[in-house]
Amino acid sequence: MDRRGIAGIAALLLVFLALVFGAFLTAGPDRYVVPQVSATPLDTVSPSLVVEAPGGRARPHQRTLDPYRGLGAWVDSFDADPAHAPGAPTVYPSAVAGMAAEGVRTLYLQGARASEGARFPTADPWLLAEYLLAAHAADVAVVAWYLPMWEDGDEDLDRLVALSAFEVLGHRFDGLAVDIEWKDDGLEHEERSRRLVELGERLRTTVGTDVLGGIVMPPVVTEEINPDFWPGFPWAEIRSTYDVWLPMSYWSFRTDEHADPRTYTARNVRILRELLGDGSAVVHAVGGIGAADGTDLPDPGEPLAAVGDLDGFLTALDETGAVGGSIYDWVTTGVEARRHLAEAFSGR
Repeated sequence: MDRRGIAGIAALLLVFLALVFGAFLTAGPDRYVVPQVSATPLDTVSPSLVVEAPGGRARPHQRTLDPYRGLGAWVDSFDADPAHAPGAPTVYPSAVAGMAAEGVRTLYLQGARASEGARFPTADPWLLAEYLLAAHAADVAVVAWYLPMWEDGDEDLDRLVALSAFEVLGHRFDGLAVDIEWKDDGLEHEERSRRLVELGERLRTTVGTDVLGGIVMPPVVTEEINPDFWPGFPWAEIRSTYDVWLPMSYWSFRTDEHADPRTYTARNVRILRELLGDGSAVVHAVGGIGAADGTDLPDPGEPLAAVGDLDGFLTALDETGAVGGSIYDWVTTGVEARRHLAEAFSGR
């Protein structure tokens, strides 16, 4: 083997060692090893090799509103993470290229899940690294999200901070969002609200001026349909924590006038802004869910049962000035619906 070949193998070995040391030798809270995949410059490796290995360019470290604009796609742990999927995963990192081909600008990826015995505060760091690099190679942004369960202590904050700090070869998540909906915790609603507000304040202190997303229950539900879901939800107290709002306006769960995607989506956005006291609050509306009954996957090539509803959803985005929109989730959204969304957003 010539000198050039030996140097190439050595360079690849150094990249591999950087990943290993970054992922497993960075000390974190006592119960975790922080799953940071190294972005430490490797002076002995040519810049071209380091850039070409992940197949994409690193993104700026300052998080902005840009990832929330346009069309998004949602993937949760039950679809992507072997540790939580009921069978084999239904989405793999290689699927991100297909999302890009369908006009998706941003992947909303569940990057962590509260789980007993978890080795890391995030999902498997190697899996996250694959998704992140595959997405950036396809010029798709990634917003990592996490569902807090309002545990007593630092667990929720630890997981969010770990996602914020996660890095592989200079690539970071383009956004960080908090999924605010868990209520099966046995807490009084006042205590749950207190923990929500405190978590947001501590997270904001940690991330500084980075843009944060708040994934929230649809206000039509919390204020009108079921006020007992979370009485006294602290909208005013959290409005300064989050920069962009993602109401879960799943019309497929609703009946009567609330089942109309245009009316339901637009009303949720308007009530959200009223509750926040900010008529210009930035909103990325989330509709759906993809499968008509929320459980059965559409057959390959078959349209979404309610694909016609997408026009009403898209009209509501325009009427309310939402910066973007998406359907929950990628797996349950039929092929025809994906194409419809791609065409609609291509002209925006």
